[in-house]
Amino acid sequence: MSARRRGPSIRARLTGWYALALFVMLIVYATATFLAVRHEFREQLEDELAAGDASDGRATHLEARVQQQLGEVAVVLVLGLPLVVIMAAAGGYILARRALAPIDQLALDTRRITADRLHERLSVINSKDEIGRLASEINVALARLEGSFAQLRRFTADASHELRTPLAVIRGIGEVGLGAPRTPAEYQEMIGSMLEEVDRLTTLVDTLLRLSHADAGAVALSREPLDLRQVAGEVVASLGVLAEDRDQRIRLDAARPVMVVIDRVVLREALMNIVDNAIKYGPRASAIDIWVGTADQRGIVTVRDEGAGIAAEHRERIFDRFFRVDEARSRTAGGSGLGLAIAKWAVEVNGGRIFAEETTGGGAVIRIELPLVTGPEGSERAANVAARRESLEERGI
Repeated sequence: MSARRRGPSIRARLTGWYALALFVMLIVYATATFLAVRHEFREQLEDELAAGDASDGRATHLEARVQQQLGEVAVVLVLGLPLVVIMAAAGGYILARRALAPIDQLALDTRRITADRLHERLSVINSKDEIGRLASEINVALARLEGSFAQLRRFTADASHELRTPLAVIRGIGEVGLGAPRTPAEYQEMIGSMLEEVDRLTTLVDTLLRLSHADAGAVALSREPLDLRQVAGEVVASLGVLAEDRDQRIRLDAARPVMVVIDRVVLREALMNIVDNAIKYGPRASAIDIWVGTADQRGIVTVRDEGAGIAAEHRERIFDRFFRVDEARSRTAGGSGLGLAIAKWAVEVNGGRIFAEETTGGGAVIRIELPLVTGPEGSERAANVAARRESLEERGI
């Protein structure tokens, strides 16, 4: 298939449009000038005829002279018009070439940028003109693209590592089992260990699939006005047994209704992952505090543990996929490094934000902020929830 024929360059098109517009304007101007000059000559001819001898010979002579002068003016206009247009087109081409020279530089810079050289940036000669602003915006887009590529590379490497570890364990157990005869009890123990690794693989693959669906926007949400206290209470009830196994206490402080519009299942999973992390990485016989309240017209949920805390350089990265502050400890606890990534998606898809707060007294604090339900509907809903909660408490439910 032959290559598509290239059209004229931008500078050539600009020059052509400029020359055409100038040609039309000069024609209009020349026509108007010729008509004005002819009118002036006609008036002078009539004045001379009225003031002098109006014989036929004199009138014919004056008329011939006026026609000659008008012809000379017409020749000057007709011959000068193309010359002016050509000179203006040449000047326009030079100006267009100089004005578009930065675009040629952008093209050269762009050819250097590849998937392996995303750190390269376009030259910005003048950040205040249109081309400079365009180059600056392209550089910003390249920075985002570089970050996305780096994140994709890290994700691929981390996912491969996470999948390789249990597969290596399964292979090792199988090789040991085949190396020498074993008792039925030993084979049963080996099979149990292999099934544990298979469960870990299954959980990891399921989590990755959910994140993939989330990134593609394929997760259908069912949002409704809910009290955050109710969601937090469900999480405490579900994870209370895990905390008791480690002699930990989960304390919920939720005095007032906090009405937000959320997908209950999705946000509950986010809070479950955060509290589960607090249980895993908090010391034994410690306390986990969950506070539900409002601040700056937003619903707030904070989860505080008494663990080692999160270093300042890790606060932003803890929500990255497969990121672990302590690799060995996380694997021993059975974590995959995806819990907080899912929590971040679950909060953001509900219109909120999640981050790790800076602490001074030790421990980690994860904060979730969600938009409050405002207006009469939110107030009425909050009052109904509060009344229903009081009724249940009076009946001991």
